[in-house]
Parts: sequence; C-alpha cells; structure tokens
Amino acid sequence: MDVSYEGTDFAGWAKQPGQRTVQGLLEDALAKQPPGREVARSVVVAGRTDAGVHADGQVVHVDAVPFRSAAEARFPVDAQGIPVLNRIVHRWNRILPGDVRVRSAEVAPEGFNARFSALRRHYRYQVSDAPWGVDPLRRRDTLAWNRAVDVDVLNAASQELLGLRDFAAFCKLREGATTVRELQRFEWERVAEHLIVARVSADAFCHSMVRSLVGVLLLVGDGRRGRAWPAELAGSAERTSAVAPAHGLTLVGVDYPDSAELAARAERTRALRSLS
Repeated sequence: MDVSYEGTDFAGWAKQPGQRTVQGLLEDALAKQPPGREVARSVVVAGRTDAGVHADGQVVHVDAVPFRSAAEARFPVDAQGIPVLNRIVHRWNRILPGDVRVRSAEVAPEGFNARFSALRRHYRYQVSDAPWGVDPLRRRDTLAWNRAVDVDVLNAASQELLGLRDFAAFCKLREGATTVRELQRFEWERVAEHLIVARVSADAFCHSMVRSLVGVLLLVGDGRRGRAWPAELAGSAERTSAVAPAHGLTLVGVDYPDSAELAARAERTRALRSLS
C-alpha cells in the first residue's frame, strides 16, 4: 500500500495505547471488512515516523488471507481469490480520517517486505528563513528559522557527511541497534525567496537522524558554527542536541529493487551492520 498522512495530529506512526497513531488507524480500517475470512493482521511500514512528521510516499505491507468467493468477499475477486484492490482502497478511505489516505494497493511480489526490502528512503525538510517567520499556509510543514542562511555553505558542509559511516552522534540510540548508515544524498535548494528545501536520502535512517542532521546544518548555514563542525561531530560519539522540529520533515519516497532481488535484499538488511 502507498500511504500518505499529515502528521500534525498523530503521536507518530507506531501504535501506542491511548494515542492517535497512523498505524492504529490504518489497522482499524483494515479490520473493518465485510463479514467473512480474516483479511489482515498488523502492518509493516517502510519507515517509522515520529510524532508530527508527515509522509507523502510511505509504503506499507500486510499479509492477507485470500477470499474463497466473491460472495464471501463482497468485492470482485480474481482467479486466485484475491480481491480487486481498488474497491477495497475506496472502502478504507471512507473509514479513515482525512489526514491519512491509502493512495493505492497491489498484490506484492513474493519475498517483498516494506521495511527490509527497501534500498533507500527519501526525506524532505522545509525551512523558511524569512525574518517574519513562515507563510501561514505552510506553518504545518515548514520550520520558521528567523535567521538568513547561506545555501552554498549548507551544501558544502553537507557533502562532507556523505557515505557509509557511524552516525551515532546524529541518532537517538536504541539498545541493540546499529547506527551505521550510508548517507547517499544531502542537498539544499532555495526554491523561493525565503523557502529552502533539504533533500536527504540513505539506505536507512536511525531514530531522529534526519532531524539531527538538519538541526546541525542550519547552525552552520546561519553562521553560528563553522563548516567543519558537522564532520567533526560525525567523527565523535557525542550525541548532538541540535535536533530540528518534527513538523518540517516529510517522508517522500522509498525505493525497492526488482522483484527477483526482494528476498535477498531483505536478508542483507536484517544483518547487523558495522564498519569493520
């Protein structure tokens, strides 16, 4: 499933007791099928997002049980008993609130895993450096940074962070999890007079990594820190406290290999990585 959501009113992706989450609402919608065989259990997501983070290209998979007949499904089914998914997508979106949409769904190839089969994730972070703040129509997805920033300086410092390295200084540590990642793209562009967009891609991201990268680079871009500072941080194990707010961040896409490589990619991703 391709899913989008506006993260302002969510306590993040992951289901939590007593909290409004994207996963919780999506699983509720999946469970509300017409009477018949069970359709699905819990969903697997390509990239878990924090509270306030948006998604315009989230990918989710769920293991589904085929229906035995059209009468049982109350939807058209194909020769293998798989429901015609565009009808079901329409039903899900009638159940879901307006700030989360299932844009499309299809039967996944054998071996597909939304999380472990992914080659890379792409994020966008939007910043306004206008002295008056941010345009009111952009306040939910753009950070107001009331200092002018130099995009050339941002790009020069960002390029020093590319490649395979331990990003522990930019990650909220989780016990037993690796912080080794391959940062493949980190570019900044001024798309309007006061609107700057950062585009960040990696094979995977650890917790708060994109927001930490953006927060550190903005301090360089507005002149409060030197160009070498981000690379110096990356070479240390000291966790930075310069974390940009969540609302400027949007997951915009996930890349996958060809169908024949899905299972092998998932197996490689599950292996714990190190630099040694």
